[in-house]
Formats: sequence, C-alpha cells, structure tokens
Amino acid sequence: MTFTRLAASGAVLMFALWGCGKTETPPPAAESKPAEQATPATDAKPAVGDEILVKIGVAAPLTGPQSHYGKGIENAVRMAADDANAAGLEIGGKKIKFEVLAEDDQADPKTATSVAQKLVDAKINGVVGHMNSGAGIPASKIYMEASIPQISASMTAVAYTGQGYPTTYRVMANDAQQGKVLGDYATKKWGAKKVVLIDDRTAYGQGLADEVEKAVKASGGEITAREFTTDKAQDFNAILTSAKGKSPDLIFFGGMDPQAGPMVRQLKGLGMSAKYLGGDGIYSPKFIDLAGKAAEGSKASSPGLPLEKMPGGIAFKQKYEAKYGQIQLYEPFAYDATNVLIDAMKRAGSTDPVKYLVEMSKTNYTGVIGAISFDEKGDIKDGPVSVYEVKDGKWVAIETIGG
Repeated sequence: MTFTRLAASGAVLMFALWGCGKTETPPPAAESKPAEQATPATDAKPAVGDEILVKIGVAAPLTGPQSHYGKGIENAVRMAADDANAAGLEIGGKKIKFEVLAEDDQADPKTATSVAQKLVDAKINGVVGHMNSGAGIPASKIYMEASIPQISASMTAVAYTGQGYPTTYRVMANDAQQGKVLGDYATKKWGAKKVVLIDDRTAYGQGLADEVEKAVKASGGEITAREFTTDKAQDFNAILTSAKGKSPDLIFFGGMDPQAGPMVRQLKGLGMSAKYLGGDGIYSPKFIDLAGKAAEGSKASSPGLPLEKMPGGIAFKQKYEAKYGQIQLYEPFAYDATNVLIDAMKRAGSTDPVKYLVEMSKTNYTGVIGAISFDEKGDIKDGPVSVYEVKDGKWVAIETIGG
C-alpha cells in the first residue's frame, strides 16, 4: 500500500513513523532503539525566564576543503535564528528562543551518521542539512527514526527524497532536473557532440553525472568516455590525458570546486580545447580562485534563480555580507530552509517535531529564493535551474530554465 506524504506525516502521531513511509519492515519492539535515542524533542524546556528553548541542528562540512560552503550554511541558519529571536516570536502562546547546534560532518558518510545521532541525542527540534548528498542520505534514516524533520539547502541527489521518509525535504531542484538542463545545454546550446564525463564517485557527483549522461544521449550526443576520480584528488593529468585521446567537444565534471579548479587548470595545461561544464558544486567564487585564468569560459548550473533575481536576494546579500562576508552559494537556501521549519512550527502551534511535521507537507512559504512548497516526496515544486559562465573572472548568469 502506498501512503501519501501527508498521510504518512499524520500517522507519525500514532506510530512514531514506523510503518508509514519506511521502506523496510519495522524491527520488533525488543530490538528498537533505546528511548533516549528515539524520543524526539518536545515543546517544553525553559531557557531563560518564561522563554522556551528550541534547538535547530545544522550539519555540514565545517572543516576541510568544502568548509567554505558548510560555514556559509551554518551562518545563514544562525542569521535566521537571530532574526526570529529579535522578532520576539511566540508559538502556541509561548515565547520562543532559538538556539543553533552546528556539527561538522566533514562531508563523510560515517561521520555524518555519528553527527546525526549526536544531534538527536541533544533533543533538536529540527535539522537543516546535510550539505552533501553522500553524507545526508545515510543520516536521514536516523532523523526519520527519531521523527525529526530534516530539510536540506543543498542536497540534490534524487535518492535523498526517493527513500519515502516523511521527514525529508529540500528547497532546491534535484539532480534529475539539473542534469537534464546540463545535458540539454551541452548538446543543444553549446553544440557538443562528443562528451567525456568525469565524476568524484560521491552520491552527488556520480548521481548528477548519471543524469547528464541520460540527457546527452537523449538529445543525440555521444558519451565517448566515463572517468572517475575522488573528492580528495588534486592530480587529474592521467584522466585528462586519457580523455584528450577521445577528442571531446566538452568535459563534464560531477563534483565540487576543490577538484574542479585544479582540474580545469590542468586541462588547459594539456592544451585541450574542450569546453568545461559542471553543476552547482563548481558554481562558487572558490572555483575561480582555484582555477585562475583557466576558469574563463567554464559553465555551471545551479538550482534556483540567480541571487540578484531572487525576490529577496539583494536585501539578503547586503545583510548577510555585512555580517559574514562573501556569499558562496547555499546561504539564501539555508536561510529559507530554517524559516520553513519555523513557519511549520507556527502553523502547528507547537515546536514538537512530531506535531509540526504534519504541517511541513502543507508548506506555502515565500522566502528569499521565492515561493516554496513541496511535492509528495518533499522536493520543492517548480524549482528553477540557472546556467552561469565565467566571464572576466566572475560568474555571470546566462539563462534560467523552469520555475
């Protein structure tokens, strides 16, 4: 029997999520998690005076080569919490004080599950994260078992919401949507007939490359090679030399900027004329810093509107950068993700995760990025995808598709 997301969310009130939306048979009661691990946070726990303390978890890589993205997400969540606190928010007739608990998952799946359990044990009321699909997908099972809403500002892997958990949401388009835009752009707009795909073997990088491959083939292009690297590599000369032998018109990379920057620099160093294309993982100021002049002409997609075209983008940029410095990419999405949780709490009149989870699927919220509502899987409806090109050392928006 198939349950709708709303029905599954409502059933949480009686069944603590077992049996509604799970993709496996519930374990017998004797084997279930200890109560201190599985019991979600509740409305009550005074913070200061009559205030009620509400804990928002955030999980992302806060150290290492992807920390510029992770810190941006953390900062945006803190800004949303600060704004809510400054407004003197009341929920269910109680004055609320939001506290942010940030954890470093190091973009690592094993660390991410430990971080998720730590946040659950801390009795968080909701979580914004994780940043990487490879980390957030295994962590999502832990939040689901604890009935804690999880909303991501950056995970794009189709598998994240494809698990059927009523606790999983995201505020940007997924890789099926983004991959089609990239594949179509490569062949129809950029004229590529022969394409080499390289991915970093993460859930994000491989998943996006898979979708690009489908779109390229569907539009008449040829995949002449499929190469693999890792999300720690820095030397790509062997892979690129092999790719050069295929005489590609375009190289697509599914991965993040710490690898994409050196890769495009080495590509130019080998005298290759192939065009270079990536997803949102390379759409950052850091990519240009790492690639230098070799970045010129590179293109990338990113879910969402360009920042300057977001309904609240200009005001958000000014406020954020005055406090934290340059925006990388995911900050407006993380700010809105936090406010979506808060909005669901307000509509439920409760900060209890089980109670306000029922309201998440009914979201109709307008934030910095625009209108936010969710389909039956928890994916944002009508999520646009924008394409950018590096011109004169800066990313410039070319066009936006969908939305």
